[in-house]
Amino acid sequence: MGIKTHARFEGSGPYQSHMFVHSGWNLPEINVDMTGKTCLITGGNSGIGKATALGLAGMGANVVVVSRNREKGDAALTEIIAKSGNRNVELMLADMSSQDSIRRFAGDFKAGHEKLHLLVNNAGVYLTRRTTTVDGLESTFATNHLGSFLLTNLLLDLLKASAPSRIVNVTSNAHNGAKVKFEDLQGEKKFSGWQAYGQSKLAMILFTHELAKKLDGTGVTVNSAHPGVVRTNFANNNGLVTFGFRLMRPFFISPATAAKRILYVATSRDLEGVTGEYFSKMRAVKSSQESYDDDSAKRLWQMSEQLTKLPS
Repeated sequence: MGIKTHARFEGSGPYQSHMFVHSGWNLPEINVDMTGKTCLITGGNSGIGKATALGLAGMGANVVVVSRNREKGDAALTEIIAKSGNRNVELMLADMSSQDSIRRFAGDFKAGHEKLHLLVNNAGVYLTRRTTTVDGLESTFATNHLGSFLLTNLLLDLLKASAPSRIVNVTSNAHNGAKVKFEDLQGEKKFSGWQAYGQSKLAMILFTHELAKKLDGTGVTVNSAHPGVVRTNFANNNGLVTFGFRLMRPFFISPATAAKRILYVATSRDLEGVTGEYFSKMRAVKSSQESYDDDSAKRLWQMSEQLTKLPS
């Protein structure tokens, strides 16, 4: 993996900076010119990720969509270019559950890009049954937290060199009530899909808080964002969970609305220099009490370094 694909679209004309020019997504005008800015979105082939990539393309950014599947990635790429009119969109392949794939991707990205102004860690899964990755790690924790932790650390030098730059970690209010079970981090003793998901999203917020401290003075900010409960393919093929989500689907927000909330944290001039915050519906709010435990954040960072074989 880590293969880069360029797609070209003969559309109706060039994109227009400062606003979304595509139709059918009901996104309001966002007055931020991202021309010349390089933006990377994991899980960018569907749902919130695709809508976020489309929004950034509409603002003139150079957008890199990260997808695990080439066919789905190519389809998303064609759609984003067609609707935005921006041809500076490319696809790169990576499996966020595989550390080797992430390392190859990071190397390929650095080889082809001198700058990175925005990293949106959006890729995630919800699994009702315990499975393990190629690295032998529990899949939910490995994909939702460790994958983003590893990728972010591998790209930090590029983000610092591109400052001012931003990192947005897409998380969820499912972190409320969750705890990081350090004694059973991989769910080997007892596994619950919802607990594993909540733990992974809490881990993302703890990671955000600790990373913000480490990046102080670098010009790189990092914030986490809960976009809301969204009408996507989330939790598909998970039995009763899928059935429950389908019943509630009419009450969920659209990917476009969720993307607007992510884009606010990613691009708003009002948030220049703001770091270490948790955003819900475009407002900085308090995350759970557990997410402000400095000892847990430091311990999680150390364990994440060990599990991803990063130097401490």
